[in-house]
Amino acid sequence: MVDGRMQAPRRKRREAMHTIRRKLMKSLLAFSAMAIEAAAWAGYNIWTNEYTLSQKQLQSVIETRFPQQLRYAEVFNVNLKNPRLTLNPAQNRVLTQVSVDVFSPLLLAAPLNGAITLSSGLKYDKATRAILLDNPAVDSIDFSAVPAQYKQQLSQIGMIVAEQVLKDYPVYTFTSDELRLSGKTFEPGAITVQADGIAVKINES
Repeated sequence: MVDGRMQAPRRKRREAMHTIRRKLMKSLLAFSAMAIEAAAWAGYNIWTNEYTLSQKQLQSVIETRFPQQLRYAEVFNVNLKNPRLTLNPAQNRVLTQVSVDVFSPLLLAAPLNGAITLSSGLKYDKATRAILLDNPAVDSIDFSAVPAQYKQQLSQIGMIVAEQVLKDYPVYTFTSDELRLSGKTFEPGAITVQADGIAVKINES
């Protein structure tokens, strides 16, 4: 017969181990629930607290903005089409190249065809919960065989495209549920342009 005094420490060790297992299981279940909830956020990385959008996703959004038709100086009709989005991590900006056709029955014997490349920053607008193109600017204008007298007009057209077509255009809008996790409210912070997409830091508000 084992002495009761010898059994007591064993019981205490077993009880302690059961307590540890219960706490560990509870923590694992809580973490699993949080991970499942976070998984509902497409592109959300629970380890880095970042929401990511791929270049392909951004390209799809930009494509919905085109084609566009603009009128310049009452004599030029401008058609914008075929946007192509690229990323510039070094300057933390998004580039958009757009095919441009310029028509003017009064001034041009034939349409001017070329491309305009614009670069934009990114910002978060709290009121709309959207990531917006910010401060777009003309990077380059590429038209072949353009008469010298029309180069100034093309520069002006590029600035109009930046101001009227791309400025403050939303590339992604968060739902209210996407900014809540495990009962906490979050808010987008720093936005970083990467080689294959953008990363949006999510901070607890």
